[in-house]
Amino acid sequence: MNATTKTIEVINRLSTVDAPQAAGPYSQGTYHGGILYVSGQLPIDPLTGQVASPGDVKAQTHQVIANLSAILEAAGASLQNVLKSTVYLRSIEDFPDMNRVYGSYFDSVLPARSCVAVSALPNSQALIEIDAVAALGELKSEPDS
Repeated sequence: MNATTKTIEVINRLSTVDAPQAAGPYSQGTYHGGILYVSGQLPIDPLTGQVASPGDVKAQTHQVIANLSAILEAAGASLQNVLKSTVYLRSIEDFPDMNRVYGSYFDSVLPARSCVAVSALPNSQALIEIDAVAALGELKSEPDS
């Protein structure tokens, strides 16, 4: 009987100093097979290590998206490559403010998204966390019909 050996392709791990460093046993991002998985980003300023603008979900949303963008850029991608994101809010009442800021970063290519309210986030001053899944490689337009 011939036994077959499965080969697993390497999972690449990504790290950039332009986003907050992982605060535990995880990577800022991993990619495999043309897909980038970005770990949840809190509104932490990578220069100071502190939560940006405590109490202000709009300013915190800007910081979270800046952190996501830095990780995407380190992988050669941008927000336009995002396929799916998940937004975690400490208070669902912050949804309208978060949504206005979030929407200002995306053009006509809108990713799929979920948004949930959670009882707590890993930092007590954080009002928001966002993770994302993005396509790597050249973006191509749909062919004309």
